[in-house]
Amino acid sequence: MRNGQTLPAARQRRSGRRLSYLTLVLFALGLAGGAAWFLLGPIAVEVVAVKRGPAVEAVYGSGVVEPVVMLPIAPKVAGRLHGIFADEGAAVKEGQPLIQLDSRELAASVAEWEARVKFTEAQFRRASELFRNRTGTESALDQARNELDTARALLERAKRQLAEMTLIAPGDGVIIRRDGEVGQLVQPGEPILWMSCCGSLRVTAEIDEEDIHRVKVGQKVLIRADAFPERVFEGEVAEITPKGDPVARSFRVRISLAPESPLMIGMTTDNNIITEEKQDALLVPATAVVDDRVWLVKDGRLVHRAVSRGIVGERMMEITAGVAPGDLVVARPAAELREGRRARLVPSEP
Repeated sequence: MRNGQTLPAARQRRSGRRLSYLTLVLFALGLAGGAAWFLLGPIAVEVVAVKRGPAVEAVYGSGVVEPVVMLPIAPKVAGRLHGIFADEGAAVKEGQPLIQLDSRELAASVAEWEARVKFTEAQFRRASELFRNRTGTESALDQARNELDTARALLERAKRQLAEMTLIAPGDGVIIRRDGEVGQLVQPGEPILWMSCCGSLRVTAEIDEEDIHRVKVGQKVLIRADAFPERVFEGEVAEITPKGDPVARSFRVRISLAPESPLMIGMTTDNNIITEEKQDALLVPATAVVDDRVWLVKDGRLVHRAVSRGIVGERMMEITAGVAPGDLVVARPAAELREGRRARLVPSEP
């Protein structure tokens, strides 16, 4: 009876082991199948059709709107501001008084020297009359003449200094900035007003030294400003400074603006200088080209192909050889792409 009882239990254990082995085999086959499907099955790729269109290559630089001619109005002598006769935005005419420094001491000095001149003139006339009557000496006449010349010279100097206390407009223009207040003590050469005159506005842009060799006078410039987010303005490269900034490693480029431009002095701008342009180019997303190669989808499978670049834009790139219009290009190739692997197409997001 004991042998009869243990035999079914042994068979059950062997049956259980066979079932476990079978389960492991099936699980392993499932894993292998899943791995094969993952490695060899269709892979989802985002594709874009090669198309023709305009290709633009540009050099970027940030800039600031400024007048072509901007003049500082600053005193030649130190003094206290007594009056400012033009504020920001005011149109002024040549010769118009703009700033008055406190001139009371100089005015008194002029009056003093005027009196001194009158006195020395009288002294000179008296000495001259005495000399003609032979009652005076030539030495006394020379001394009187010298005193008169000295007094006249000092009077002229005092008058010039008094005139310099009134700052006038050097030409017709507009006051664009004011940096002083009445009562303020200013030093020689310290600008109180800034004046724009004699021309329209321009943009001064900073261009990286690596790109400056591609910039030429006369190139078109597309300009954007935060103040006008929906508009693009056109300008033209008017001047390239011959000396760069060795610290910032950049060069200044002057960009002329149309006279009717609504941009205002001091606005910051984003400037794209068009260095090359082609109207009928084969275009693919710039992200599609890696090491001068692209991934195409042909008959549902991936094909790795070498291409030749043309104009490189910010978003799109011209291809001069290696693709044809209508070819499906993988827009953002991933590292797991393999030649000949089946692909499941996903339209590229705009």
